[in-house]
Amino acid sequence: MTTRPDVTTGPDVSTERIDGFPPIEGLAAVGDGRTVALIAADGSVEWWALPVADSLPAFASLVAGDEGGRWTLAPAAPFQATRRYVEGTNVLETTFTTEEGSVRVVDSLNLSATGQLPWAELARVVHGVDGEVAMRWEVAPGDRFRTGQPWTELSHSGIPIVQLGDQTLGVVCDAAGEPEVARRRVSGSFTTGPGSQHLLAVVATDAEPLFFPAAAFVVRRAEQTVGWWRAWDERVHYEGRWQEAVRRSALVLKLLTYSETGAILAAPTTSLPEVVGGTKNYDYRFAWVRDMAFAIGAMIRLGVEEEVHKSLSWLLSTVRRTAPDVHVFYSLDGSVADSADEAPVRGYRDSRPVQSGNQAEQQTQLESFGALFDPVWAYVDQGNHLDGRTAAMVVACADRVCDIWTHPDSGLWELTDQQHYTASKVGCWTALDRAVRLADAGQVAIRHRARWEHERDAIATWVRTHCWSESKQAYTFYAGTESLDAAVLLSARIGFDRGPRMRSTIDALWSELGPGPLLYRYSGTIGQEGAFLACSFWMVEALALSDRVEEAVSLMDELVGLANDVGLYSEEMDRASRRMLGNFPQALTHLALINAAAVVEQCGGDGPAGGGGSRARGGDRQERGGDRQERGGDRQERGGDDESRRVGAVPAT
Repeated sequence: MTTRPDVTTGPDVSTERIDGFPPIEGLAAVGDGRTVALIAADGSVEWWALPVADSLPAFASLVAGDEGGRWTLAPAAPFQATRRYVEGTNVLETTFTTEEGSVRVVDSLNLSATGQLPWAELARVVHGVDGEVAMRWEVAPGDRFRTGQPWTELSHSGIPIVQLGDQTLGVVCDAAGEPEVARRRVSGSFTTGPGSQHLLAVVATDAEPLFFPAAAFVVRRAEQTVGWWRAWDERVHYEGRWQEAVRRSALVLKLLTYSETGAILAAPTTSLPEVVGGTKNYDYRFAWVRDMAFAIGAMIRLGVEEEVHKSLSWLLSTVRRTAPDVHVFYSLDGSVADSADEAPVRGYRDSRPVQSGNQAEQQTQLESFGALFDPVWAYVDQGNHLDGRTAAMVVACADRVCDIWTHPDSGLWELTDQQHYTASKVGCWTALDRAVRLADAGQVAIRHRARWEHERDAIATWVRTHCWSESKQAYTFYAGTESLDAAVLLSARIGFDRGPRMRSTIDALWSELGPGPLLYRYSGTIGQEGAFLACSFWMVEALALSDRVEEAVSLMDELVGLANDVGLYSEEMDRASRRMLGNFPQALTHLALINAAAVVEQCGGDGPAGGGGSRARGGDRQERGGDRQERGGDRQERGGDDESRRVGAVPAT
């Protein structure tokens, strides 16, 4: 197995469980472009939805307790654990050390030499390092949120299989002891020695025959999977101050990308709580338009051109089905999610409800229009071209924004309270600003350009009149309130405001929603949920774009240090304990990290601490695009501060 043994693992990671559950920061993820498995530091597979990430989970002890099912593999004696990702991959390596010796477990959701396998295959290759270590394992699928009971038996060839509804799981073993088959589980034990190799693998299909691969081929595919990920990682172009964090975040982005379509999961889990024991528990196994926009911007910066095109094309073809309306999110297959149910299970540390589906799909979120238009403009600004159907859809959506920007909505934070949210108005401004730019670039029909420009400037005037607090010297959460919202920091990244008003807003946000490095979403959430990690990275961008680059670098350094032991982030974090909260790993957090790192570097703040400035493919195009963006500065200025003209320094997305 190619695992680069010369590269040492990190420090010991806690294998503690709290109320029977692993801490969220104790998880690591492996994936194959179709589904994602989460593995705790003690070697237990706690979450694995099959056949794809938005399916019901075959292993779900993470949110359902013992009834949810798990796959354990660990030393029989007390142990310490260290782990890392094999360099440049999403293949996990965990080293268990006991008094008798040590073993290395390599976990891989396998790919073939050319990409996707026709079945799911999670391989766990065990290497004896030194001494003799007794190992125990158990494969015990759950009841898929109480929709079916697993049944275990031996196939006609003597291989253990588990039937779970239409799903069939096969347990492939090599030198892993004699499998013991019980009614709902398969278990065994074996002992490692220096240089020994052992295999446990689960292969799975859904409503189709099950193929039993030879153990040697499973191991070979695990090695090929390492090579596949490394080849992809070599396409990522970033070598700046925060290289390790950016490259890991890029790998997370690829991990969460559904390979068949290019849709990007917000997270592979459901209902990991924002407060332990609370009710803010949501299903994130969908593709949010906002997250897709941030992801496409991040991919442009990283130079992964194939992913840029595939994800944008999926987003455009999906939105076309509902245009001129833009939904909040879509399913991985591009359909509109139409149901949300509560699963009758325990919940993570008794945090209920556990959701299957997300009711936010029914909301109106005007910010989604800006999220759609921004990556379209960024794509064109890279020298690419829109097709006729996309151009027509863009025109229809821009006209729709002109008609509805005056309406209240649920806002970026998906609240039930309908208001004139500042971030939503700025999202509408973004949509129309990018529509004007697209018209000027000859990419869409110019017949309605004057209307778009007029309404864009009207939005800017309205926001500055109705969404500004003189007493706090800050943009407010929504019109008519003194409350604040960290989402207004995005106004800097999209070029709405990078001047004195944004600088004073930054100070007000630190005062009310900070202090750093952790930032809460909006007024009133302190003590009600964790700090929202993406907001802190948005603060990094806003600081850099507001000529406070040294502060941005310092904050970025702190935030990079908050990742777990393998470089992953959740949605939120408890300020006092630094424990992670919310669904995991969170695409938005990792995307915000990538974009923040790129913006700081482009503003001149990427110093030598990480080994030199970054080199991102597409950088020359971004600089050449500066003139085009700068010409839009005067039009922006009709509703903006003087310093908002400096749009050319950073790409729109």
